[in-house]
Amino acid sequence: MQHIQTAIQNFLKKSGLKSGVEQQKALKLWGEAVGNKISKNTKPISVKNGTLLIKTTNPVWKQELQIQKTEIIKRLNNKIKKNIIKEIRFK
Repeated sequence: MQHIQTAIQNFLKKSGLKSGVEQQKALKLWGEAVGNKISKNTKPISVKNGTLLIKTTNPVWKQELQIQKTEIIKRLNNKIKKNIIKEIRFK
């Protein structure tokens, strides 16, 4: 008998949903990846095709995070343990 986790992983892989599920981890891990200060001034909205959409509290935060984008993508992908997030758009 197959372990339930293995069965779910196999189903996700065969159905083509695995990538989408892995991308959703970025929403969950956002605060952990960026830290408390950034997390308090942002909100992860959605992720699609490797692009994460983040709402910021004001234009100053948007500009600051734009500068830090490459490093944030690296930290987020390290938390996910896969190179899933390719781009972040700040709104």
